Order: sequence, then C-alpha cells, then structure tokens
Amino acid sequence: MALLTHLLACVFGTGSWVAINGLWVELPLLEVVVIYVVVSVGIVACLLLAFLWDYTSPIAGTTHSTAFLILTFFLSLVDCTSSVTFLPFMMQLQAQYLTTFFIGEGLSGLIPALIALGQGSGISSCANVSQVVNITSDNETMEGTVFQMETRYLPARFSTFIFFLLMAAMMVACLVAFFFLTRQPKVWELSQQQLCPSTIILNSFDQILEDGGGTARGEGYSCPKSTKGPMETHPEKVSYSVAKLAFIYLLITWVSSLTNGVLPSVQSYSCLPYGNTAYHLSATLSSMANPLACIVAMVLPSRSLALLGALSLAGTGFGAYNMAIAVMSPCPLLQHSQWGDAIIILSWVLFTGTLSYVKVMAGVILRSRSHSALVWYGALEQLGSLLGALLMFPLVNIYGFFQSADYCSLQCPL
Repeated sequence: MALLTHLLACVFGTGSWVAINGLWVELPLLEVVVIYVVVSVGIVACLLLAFLWDYTSPIAGTTHSTAFLILTFFLSLVDCTSSVTFLPFMMQLQAQYLTTFFIGEGLSGLIPALIALGQGSGISSCANVSQVVNITSDNETMEGTVFQMETRYLPARFSTFIFFLLMAAMMVACLVAFFFLTRQPKVWELSQQQLCPSTIILNSFDQILEDGGGTARGEGYSCPKSTKGPMETHPEKVSYSVAKLAFIYLLITWVSSLTNGVLPSVQSYSCLPYGNTAYHLSATLSSMANPLACIVAMVLPSRSLALLGALSLAGTGFGAYNMAIAVMSPCPLLQHSQWGDAIIILSWVLFTGTLSYVKVMAGVILRSRSHSALVWYGALEQLGSLLGALLMFPLVNIYGFFQSADYCSLQCPL
C-alpha cells in the first residue's frame, strides 16, 4: 500500500507544472473540488491546443494566434494554482509522501522534454548552402557562387497534435491519481486508528486530537491516553522562530524566482552559442537533475538551515555563471572549446539540482509545522516566479538585452 501511494503521489505531482510556468493568481480556497476543477481545465486546454494551436484571427489589421494565447493563459492558471492547492492537499497524507510528490513535480519538466527530444523538436544541423550572386568588376557584372553555412531544422517525427494529446494524457493521469489519493487513509485517520482499538472517523482535517485523548465529535467514543504506544504519536510539529521562518520563506521566494522566472528566460542565450547539442543536453540533463535532487532529499534529508542557505548560495553562483554567459551571447567564453560545452552543461545541472533540493527540504520543514505553512509555501513560490518574470520580460522582449546565436553562422574570434 505504501509503494502504491508513493506511485500515486509521484504521478499526481507530474500534473503540477506539466504545461508552463507563468502567471500569478490570488490564492484559491483549498477544497478538493478546486483541484478537480484545476486539473480538468488543464486537460481541456491541452485537448483544445491539439486542435486549435495554429488557429489565427485578425485583430486591428494584424494576424494573431488568439486561440494559442487564450489557451496558454488557462494553462498558466492551472500550473500557478497547483502550488497553492496541490501542496496543502499533500498535508493530508503522511510526511513521507511529500518528497515523492516533489519527484513527480520534477518529472513534470523532464517528461515533456524527453517527449520533445523523441519528437525531434528543435533538432538542427549545419548545411553548406551555395547561393548565386552578382559580382561587379571593372564595369562588368558576372554571376558567382558563394557558399555559406546555414541552420537546417530536421522534420519532426510526430506532429504537434500528438504532442498536445500526450500532454492531455499526462493531465488525465494526474486527475486519476488524485481521485485515488483522496481515497487513501488520511494522516488524522491513521493516527486515530493507531491510538484507539477501534476506528474513529473525524469530520474534518482540523479535528485532529492533539493529545490522543478526548472525544471524537459525532462518534461518542473516548480514546484513552493509555492506548498510546511510544511510537504511535502524531508527527511532532516543529517550532521555528519568526526569524527562521522568514529565512525559509525568503529562500523559497528567491529560489523560485531564479528557477521559474529568471534563468529559464536566458537558457537558450547561454547554451546555443555552444551548439544545438550543448543546448539540448543542458535542457534535458537539468530537467533530470530536478527529480534526482528530490530522490536525494528522500534518501539524505537535512533540515539544517545553514546547509540550505549554503546550497542556495551555491545554486545562485551557478545561476550567475549561466546569466553571465547569456549576456556574452553570441560570443561567450570558451565557445570553441569542449571545456566550454562541458562547463555550461554542468553549470545548468548543478544550478537546477542544488536549488531543487532546497525547495524540497523547505517544503518538508514547513509540512512538519502546519497546514497553512504549506499554503504560504505555494503562495511565495508563485510570488518569486512573478518577480522573476517581471524582471526578465522587459530585458528579453522589450529592450533586447540578450542577443540570439546561430551556431552555424557565428562569426566570433577564436
């Protein structure tokens, strides 16, 4: 049963960020029906994208991808609300399943990346193309042939229609997993079954009996304190000072801004100057680093705030290197060296891995504190994502602070 719940929690987690990360929304009320609505909207949006992603309509004399933009908004709504609904729901399960949920959340980035690689999305090669040009010399015009390298994108192995259907299937799997998770024994149910010789069903999560004694409402049954064994107590709520809690929430906001807003905006600028292979390896391996970091957190958990702070500092350092390389695009350091390729790939993997570990352990710490602490975790995760997006959007899309690189036609000094 524990293995099954781990599997369900993992599949459930894959639906949290499977589409996109983008918009900030107000905190929704935590109800089971809210999650059903959120996931159902994601399923419908992915299905509609499969059919309407290339639909355009004229607005003010200009053609726009209206269907794509509208459905993208709804997918953003789904993914952003997942942080403040999925995480608090996991409070109802035993603490050991929270890390499994984070593994699934990491897989929500890896699985689409692997599907896109299998599809051949963005895979290109350099081709030597000849072009006939007119050459003028001594008042005579002659035709000549000029050879130049151009980027040629390989045809996809399957269509965008199939890709979005696969995304919809993942959301369906998330919905099914959530359906069965709601029927798993809750933490408060398990604790009462352990504490008392007969099963006591409480009316709500908030009716946990803190000391194992008293009367369950509506049941008329009193659980004696003497039935509590040495290993049969509730998970102890860990107390943290205001300063420590502020530090944890600050880490969540900072890490989320880097991983969800700032650095993803410049990954192509930092990797494409080293070639398409380096770009795809960094994107795929960094996506793999997320669930792997969650597994490490499950096997080697650490609640040391000093360690989490040090890992956040290290991850920020790797992110700073990635940002510096993006600023140097299209001619960064070690561009024509295998060391440059290896360093940028490793930097992206370590950036994602270290900060993913921090996010997981912060969630575990707050889970041991209270239900509302996880709600604030999700809220500040989205706040950090919002701040990162607000910072990077004008730099990338308005002021053109970063320059794209076409590896095949680069003219950089050796």
